[in-house]
Amino acid sequence: MEILYRSTRSNASVSASQAILKGLSEDGGLFVPERIPQLDKTLEELGSMTYGEVAYEVMKLFLTDFTEEELKKCIANAYDSKFDTEVIAPMAEADGAYYLELFHGKTIAFKDMALSILPHLMITAAAKNKADKEIVILTATSGDTGKAALAGFADVPGTKIIVFYPKNGVSPIQEKQMVTQKGANTHVVGIHGNFDDAQTGVKKLFSDKELEKEMAAGGYQFSSANSINIGRLVPQIVYYVYAYVQLLAEGKLAKGEKINVTVPTGNFGNILAAFYAKNMGLPINKLICASNENKVLYDFFSTGEYDRNREFVLTSSPSMDILISSNLERLIYRIAGNDPEKTADLMKALGGDGKYEITPEMKAQLGDFYGNYAKEEEGFAKIRALYEDTGYVIDTHTAVAAAVYDKYKEATGDKDTVTVIASTASPFKFTRSVLQAIDPKYADASWGDFELVDELARIANVEIPAAIEEIRTAPVLHDTVCEKDGMKDVVKSFLGL
Repeated sequence: MEILYRSTRSNASVSASQAILKGLSEDGGLFVPERIPQLDKTLEELGSMTYGEVAYEVMKLFLTDFTEEELKKCIANAYDSKFDTEVIAPMAEADGAYYLELFHGKTIAFKDMALSILPHLMITAAAKNKADKEIVILTATSGDTGKAALAGFADVPGTKIIVFYPKNGVSPIQEKQMVTQKGANTHVVGIHGNFDDAQTGVKKLFSDKELEKEMAAGGYQFSSANSINIGRLVPQIVYYVYAYVQLLAEGKLAKGEKINVTVPTGNFGNILAAFYAKNMGLPINKLICASNENKVLYDFFSTGEYDRNREFVLTSSPSMDILISSNLERLIYRIAGNDPEKTADLMKALGGDGKYEITPEMKAQLGDFYGNYAKEEEGFAKIRALYEDTGYVIDTHTAVAAAVYDKYKEATGDKDTVTVIASTASPFKFTRSVLQAIDPKYADASWGDFELVDELARIANVEIPAAIEEIRTAPVLHDTVCEKDGMKDVVKSFLGL
């Protein structure tokens, strides 16, 4: 049965390929499937499949206007030797939890899991819909999406990509990864502002009707590689299904046994994918939503009020330094009874007063979630303790999740449910913070970024990822910086408009 996609803010509905191509609905809403399909293979059947085969079984249920041949080709092009392990998403057992390592792709962050396939889905969607314009991918990043999108779309025919990032709000390694990106169709811009400024600016450009006309006249159309694109969200569902069925196949779970899933969360897309997996029939007990000191989501789950009017904190987990969690809108729409008017009103309040409050009836539907947050020192303590106890090294974002999982166990007494922690980035992306957590001597500024890389490889006894080695001596190719209100001019300049 075909699944159409509705906007969270109106009754507009489109096919899966159209939703991927558009990225964002014309009314500013996000596309959501009109219903969540149920898995049509047993978990035991899925347990004998490769990652790519599981990806097909999950994604075919959502992307119903793609043919089997089209979808399998996209998957084969995505999950190949770009990943440094054939398993694609391996799990490491440490300290009583399973760390689902989502950082074995080209840019060593979980964004690779979806952004390796999105360009292929998008090009297929463009051909399917007879799109006659060049696709301009416009993206804001808090550190990882940007590089993963750049790597995915670099030199893909019929596309250009423009990435905006907060100039002083990403790690040195993250910035170096972006500004050294090759590809004639790639553009990287630092803005004087934070991630929310970049994300808000990108959303404004998407809804700028005058710019849309100029773009069309120039032969261009915008699309997005941010997690607001449903083509990002659907591939993320896959790795939760894959993790569960692997644990089942290995005898780590009994048939029907539920797991907890803990996710370090900023823009809410990664944990929303786990929520969708649960609604497809995957046995999940609690979705543990872990925030850093920008704890807007923790406060939302605690009180039912979403309020971005607060100090923006720069932390050592920059990909979570977010006060406007875009993907939460998809959950809001669902708990509002799929009511686009109610959702639009709440989002209007967020855009105006910077806050909204859900009804008690809506809040009652959040029982699947547990929210908490970890302070900087709590994340650092977790990195140190895990390394000292097991020798396993995690990055700063995964540390937030692990620290919040400890708080969940303490608060609920649930210490026996098998728990998967989404490990969202390689520790090599945040070497200074990770090593500083392990031993304060590494805080000394005399340590160079790549000296720290070598040191981390030594003490963790792991190989340096290719993604880090290749930027060690790479030249800077992108040096554009602009004010947050100058983003439109930069885009027009790049496109020659």
